[in-house]
Amino acid sequence: MAENIQNSQAQPKRKRILSGIQPTGTPTLGNYMGAVRNWALLQKDYDCLYMVADLHSLTVREEPAALRRRTRELASLLLAAGIDPVNSVLFVQSHVPAHTQLSWILACNTQFGELSRMTQFKDKSAKHPDNVNGGLFTYPVLMAADILIYNADLVPVGQDQTQHLEIARDIAQRFNGVYGNTFTLPEGYVPAAGAKIMSLAEPTKKMSKSDPNVNSFVLMTDDRDTIVRKFKRAVTDSDGVVRFDAANKPGVSNLMTIYSAFTGKTMEEIEAEFAGKGYGDFKMAVAETTADALAPVQAEYGRILADKAYVDGVLKDGAARASRIADRMVAKVYRKVGLLQLDR
Repeated sequence: MAENIQNSQAQPKRKRILSGIQPTGTPTLGNYMGAVRNWALLQKDYDCLYMVADLHSLTVREEPAALRRRTRELASLLLAAGIDPVNSVLFVQSHVPAHTQLSWILACNTQFGELSRMTQFKDKSAKHPDNVNGGLFTYPVLMAADILIYNADLVPVGQDQTQHLEIARDIAQRFNGVYGNTFTLPEGYVPAAGAKIMSLAEPTKKMSKSDPNVNSFVLMTDDRDTIVRKFKRAVTDSDGVVRFDAANKPGVSNLMTIYSAFTGKTMEEIEAEFAGKGYGDFKMAVAETTADALAPVQAEYGRILADKAYVDGVLKDGAARASRIADRMVAKVYRKVGLLQLDR
C-alpha cells in the first residue's frame, strides 16, 4: 500500500528550456556543437521547446521562397540531429502569433537606452548600413517575448549572447515590479564543452556561416571530401606541436576542442596521442572524426526532408502545443496591463 502511494506521487517538475535558431542558412559545425547537438541531449532532463526563429531572420532582407525552403530544411535537420517531436515541442516562430502579441507589450516596458546599447544592433548596423531597420533595433524585445512567453527557466546561450538574456531578465523584472509576479526570470545554460567553435581560417573569430571565406566554416551538410579539404586548410601555427593554448595557439586549440567534443578525450590525452606527429596527421584525424560524427545525421536528414508531409505535420503539432502555453500567457499579460478582453 505504501509503495502504491509513493508511486502515485507526482514527479518533481522538470525545468523548462527554450531555444531557437534562425533559418538563414545551413547550420555550421559551430552551431551543431555549441547548440543543436546539446539540444538533443537536454531532452532527457528538461521540458524542451525548440523554435525555428523565422521572424528574427527578417531583420536582413530575405528572398521569400528561399526563406520558406530553409525553414523546412532547418526543421528537418533538427529532427535528424535528435530532436524528439513527441517529448519536445518543435515549432516555427511565426506559427505562434502570441510571440509578436507579447513583444508589443514588452516593448512598451523597455527603455530606448537599453536597446541602443545592444552590441548586436551596433554590429549588424555596421554590416548592413543600407538597412538599419526598426526590427533590428527591437530584436531583443522579440527575443525576450520568445523566452518569457513560455516561462522558460533556462536558455541555452553562446558566450557572446548573454546580453540578450540579460535584457530579457531586466524586462521581466520591470514588468513583475509594476504588474505583479508574472514572468519567470530565465537563467543561461552554457554547455561545458564545445560552447564556442572558432573559424578555421581566423581562429580568433567565432565560426560563422556568413563568413565570405567558405573555408572558414564546416556546414552540417558538407560531404566528407569537403570536410577533409576544409580541415586540411585550417590555420594552425609554425610551432608544429599539438598543445592546448587558446591564447598563443588558437588554431590548434580550436581543432583540439572539436576533436575532444566528438571523441570525449581530454586535452592531455589528445596531446599525448599526437606527440611527435605533425599537424597533417592531426588535421586529418579531426576531419575524419567530424565527418564520421555528421554522417548519420546527414543520412537521416535526407530521409526526413524527403517526407514533406511528416515534417509539416510535426510543425503543425508543435505550433498547436506551443500556442496552448503562449496564448495563456498573453491572456494573463493582457489582463494585467488593462486590455479589455471579451469572452470567445
